[in-house]
Amino acid sequence: MKRKSKKYLEVADKVEKGKLYSKAEAIKLAKETSITNFDASVELAVRLNLDSKKSDQQIRGALVLPNGIGKTQKVLVIAKGDKAKEAIEANADYVGEADMIEKIEKENWFDFDVIIATPDMMVALGKLGKVLGPKGLMPNPKIGTVTNDIKKAIMDVKKGKIEYRSDKAGNVHVVIGKVSFTEQQLLENFEAIMEAILNAKPSGVKGIYIKNIFLSTTMGPSIKLDFMQFDK
Repeated sequence: MKRKSKKYLEVADKVEKGKLYSKAEAIKLAKETSITNFDASVELAVRLNLDSKKSDQQIRGALVLPNGIGKTQKVLVIAKGDKAKEAIEANADYVGEADMIEKIEKENWFDFDVIIATPDMMVALGKLGKVLGPKGLMPNPKIGTVTNDIKKAIMDVKKGKIEYRSDKAGNVHVVIGKVSFTEQQLLENFEAIMEAILNAKPSGVKGIYIKNIFLSTTMGPSIKLDFMQFDK
């Protein structure tokens, strides 16, 4: 078992064992317990009462956070003709069609964070499903990355659009900003993603929906929130 650093142990003492923090308290404490020399990410983990074996109990969506995520994401657009021109004019980082698909396939190239594709390119892009799927990079109309409105899709990503999805254990992990954000900015982002998760509650879920909520920073200690205030 890897030993925790002295610095980690010092800040971990600030987190009271067994205490359930309010969202404002947790955000304040997360900033105070960051131990990295860089501008760490503030991460949210939500454990949901979902039966992942049932297709109707898997949640997935995307939203533009009010204050972004503190990072400008690189966008690859797979499109041709006028839609490719639209992507270039909207300042996509990379634009192409078969050439970009081949580059990913043959060169194992992943110098991007998000792929946006027009519907007509999905058949060609589909052959990379086994490569892009596990990395969470496969475009999907449910999150707005398969679309003919290329300009809006690029603008949303650049503004701070994030994707959220439940894993096999029913957990959702997302970044809600950076330690350098103000507490108010983090609070606004936190509330936006929590509202999205609550609104995505599958109708088949019985009983309590939210089991646990934790907030932490990169390499920092986890802070448990009073999750009952969010359940509905």
